[in-house]
Amino acid sequence: MSAIGTKQTCQVALHTARAQQPERIRHIAILMGLAEDDPETKARLARFRNDIEKLGWSEGRNLRIEVRFAPPGAQVPILAKELVALQPDVILAHGAQIADALHRETRAIPVVFVNVSDPIGAGFITSLARPAGNFTGVLHYEVGILGKWLAMLKEIAPTVARAALVGDPRSPVYNYFVRAGQAPAQSLAIELVPTPVESAADVERSIESFARAPNGGLILPPDVTTITHRDLILALAAKYRLPAIYPFRLFVAAGGLMSYGTDQIDMFGQTASYVDRILRGAKPADLPVQTPTKYETILNLKTAKALGLTVPPGLIVAADEVIE
Repeated sequence: MSAIGTKQTCQVALHTARAQQPERIRHIAILMGLAEDDPETKARLARFRNDIEKLGWSEGRNLRIEVRFAPPGAQVPILAKELVALQPDVILAHGAQIADALHRETRAIPVVFVNVSDPIGAGFITSLARPAGNFTGVLHYEVGILGKWLAMLKEIAPTVARAALVGDPRSPVYNYFVRAGQAPAQSLAIELVPTPVESAADVERSIESFARAPNGGLILPPDVTTITHRDLILALAAKYRLPAIYPFRLFVAAGGLMSYGTDQIDMFGQTASYVDRILRGAKPADLPVQTPTKYETILNLKTAKALGLTVPPGLIVAADEVIE
């Protein structure tokens, strides 16, 4: 065989060997702030998996996804430590409490957060435009959201003079919402009543106590604890005839009065683009924190009728969805 033929044969063999080499498998770890069997958990993870696959990643071929679940009561710091010990290429953090636990564990592994409303105040990043460290993600709500919720509550229930801000004080952003609500509440002649809850028993006791005085309403900022106990909260709101505004559609679909907030499924789709970029070499410090791309207003007219409320026509027209 000639030297040229030998060289060509070697090149073909080398090309074939390279083609047969398995593709490198990258590792994503996800820590969810909801229970594994919660329908919301399944829907959000399904959207993430769908969108990451569209970007060229396939579980079993070039990607491994490992998920842990941290509903209320779970030992979040222990779960965060376990995931960091696995040394994944990137971690997806769902919720401020989970992001906080991961921030305490690593300054090296890239973390993409979702459902975090005050990442600067929590110390995860230095600015939205230039995160600077190993954290970036999708901003949940800006500080002005409390004014929007209060104004909508007053619009649908003009007699409301007191609003319970129901949330878990263990969340790093609970006090952020309490502070953000003071000025707009005062301008609307509403007394904002911080109502911290950590369990189902707290929820029942706190709402029952709040409902003893007249002209009350509820505001629920995004919170893992209140999402987990949403059926109880909805039942209590109905029992005590408390108008309420919720952060997500899922509350209204289950019988709540009204919601204004981000599309949670869409936000999990947004995180896929940043996870993809990090897997391809981008650094979190160079990826500005994204803002939500989709807000929605949902109204439940059946619940409004049960509460004796007359919904303003303008609110109905402005709603993205009306449940009758």
